[in-house]
Amino acid sequence: MSFFNKAKQAAEQAAAKVQEGVEDVQQKRELSQAYGELGKTAFALIESGELSHAGLEAGAAKIRELNAKIAEPPSAAASSGDSPAAEPSQPPAMPN
Repeated sequence: MSFFNKAKQAAEQAAAKVQEGVEDVQQKRELSQAYGELGKTAFALIESGELSHAGLEAGAAKIRELNAKIAEPPSAAASSGDSPAAEPSQPPAMPN
């Protein structure tokens, strides 16, 4: 087998491994999206009273807490002591 044939074969094998990796990442992303959709549906059912289970309550409470923080106006969050007052001469901090 010539050098070029070996190089071609190695490149084809590398490309196949990369494709497998891409497919794996895509499947994991789809799985994550499916879990997210299921979670949103379950939360909506919990909030409507159609679904109730003690094992779901902690997660639902966390979602309620986060939704309340998001809905809170920025001035209310600063005055509540959750975050330090921003220095007016400094740009706002970037989220992590």
